Amino acid sequence: MAITKCRICGNRFFNDPLLRYHHMPKAAQFLPDAKDLGSDKGVDLEVCQCSGCGLVQLSNDPVPYFKEVIRAAAFSPEMRIFRIEQFKNFVGRFSLEGKKILEIGCGKGEYLSLMRESGTDAYGVEYGEESVMDCVGAGLKVTRKFVDANSSALPDAPFDAFFVLNFLEHIPDLNSTLRGIYQNLSDQAVGLVEVPNFDMILKRKMFSEFIGDHLYYFTRETLTSTLSRNGFEVMECRPAWHDYILSAVIRKRTPLDLYEFTQIQLKLSRELRKFIDKYGEKKVAVWGAGHQALTILSLADLGGKIKYVIDSAPFKQGKFTPATHIPIVPPETLKTEPVQAVIVMAASYSDEVAKIIREKLGDVIQIAILRDYGLEYLK
Repeated sequence: MAITKCRICGNRFFNDPLLRYHHMPKAAQFLPDAKDLGSDKGVDLEVCQCSGCGLVQLSNDPVPYFKEVIRAAAFSPEMRIFRIEQFKNFVGRFSLEGKKILEIGCGKGEYLSLMRESGTDAYGVEYGEESVMDCVGAGLKVTRKFVDANSSALPDAPFDAFFVLNFLEHIPDLNSTLRGIYQNLSDQAVGLVEVPNFDMILKRKMFSEFIGDHLYYFTRETLTSTLSRNGFEVMECRPAWHDYILSAVIRKRTPLDLYEFTQIQLKLSRELRKFIDKYGEKKVAVWGAGHQALTILSLADLGGKIKYVIDSAPFKQGKFTPATHIPIVPPETLKTEPVQAVIVMAASYSDEVAKIIREKLGDVIQIAILRDYGLEYLK
């Protein structure tokens, strides 16, 4: 059944297909025998584009054997040399010698065997039963499996690296497959992902490249966005193999480490409280009721310690700071209700504010400006 929404991001296709192809081969790997000619019928293909992420894809159902990797011929001598050099560089670049590396959709082990020869502890998953038997017979560590869900658990996981070569474009629920791969990787794991290069197809106007087996037609932009959407940082993505392939080197995305944020916040909080204690509670004011100042007031627990917060915006005056409940007042309050010190928290306007205070009040008041590194005391 034809779909109307992007398989990756869920946005709708543009109203009209980019192309309509009639009476097309139903699949690249279906070659009818003489007895099948009477029943073999061509199919119609619609080439559509997502109005959201821009990915070009077929609206048709996948071919029946989309879970299997079928390489019609063993690699040529030139391709073999290319892969050996490519795998050697990949393994060396990320120090993968002896590490566990997984091929998703390994077919009969054509590339998996070369990855093993590159010095890795190579594993594979493949859905085609006969292909798996061939791999096992050749001494390769291959499991019959298709990764189709976040919860897909693979034997021998986690893996330090993975590679997928000309297989992603076949998979209808690609998000689930990529998320399933992600769940079976160690932190900082890397990957090598390759798909047919649609940028080249567009450039050369290669109209014959569309076939029911390939649901997706990735440009550098749409391959990068698809991988990024599913938990991977794209380190590089460039053409390879006479421009026919888009080759992406990726890394599993892990959470940012914001430990230093907390340490800086605690240091600043101590510095602020020490400054305020020097003058006593309700003897110090803060200038600035922007979001940064409001956050710092809360995190430093300065409610009840600051006499008031000054802000030039009339709509803030007469209100109170959220959470800390400090009154917000206009600048002239510094004269009518004087304090001994002002902490300026006005971000990029801080120097301007400090100058205004000094011009109006002279040296009778201590001014401190909140900088990225802490408090700067003005003489």
